[in-house]
Amino acid sequence: CMVDNCYCEMIETLEPGEVGADLTAGSLIKNPGGGLARCGGYLVGKKEYIAAAAWRLTAPGLGRDIGASQEFNRTAYQGLFQAPLIVGQAVKGAELAAEFFSHLGYEVLPKPNQPRVDIVQAICLNQPDKLISFCQGIQKACPLDAMFIPEPAMLPGYEHPVIMAGGTFIQGSSIELSADGPIRPPYIAYLQGGLSLAQIKLGILLAAQEISGIPSK
Repeated sequence: CMVDNCYCEMIETLEPGEVGADLTAGSLIKNPGGGLARCGGYLVGKKEYIAAAAWRLTAPGLGRDIGASQEFNRTAYQGLFQAPLIVGQAVKGAELAAEFFSHLGYEVLPKPNQPRVDIVQAICLNQPDKLISFCQGIQKACPLDAMFIPEPAMLPGYEHPVIMAGGTFIQGSSIELSADGPIRPPYIAYLQGGLSLAQIKLGILLAAQEISGIPSK
């Protein structure tokens, strides 16, 4: 079998290949890139499947003998080196968000102290204006484009408008602090990432501040 391991690396004590997966794939702008890798992905697994994939990526007979070079390699390897620390910060932030927003009366998943399989924390806000304001609060805690105000918009592949917050150094990076959600009931915000616990704390507080003045319906 093949496993898409995005958001899940370094969360549990075992990785998919250790419990029988033939191939495991993931993105370097998520957990294993440690916030440094600018692009790329990885594939690990059984020798014969890796060889077949490498031939398809490059050419038969060349396989893994050619590939990434120059500046990509340094950021990819350095990112992988610091990834356990960065993922740890993101998990601590997700756990804090679960505890904090559950005390405010919102349903969260996973619940505080429940086992986690990825870095994503879902917060059910129940109202579209609260979802929008939550993401706008997260945007204020971002190192780039903090002055921008995200608004919902239609995106390819979605049936409803989506709002996304994330002023990240790497475009599309979800190991950096970000939040998003479709504008549809039950209006769930998906919070993920954060290069430092301090930044995640700030984002949580700003998001809570943004929704605090909106009456519950």
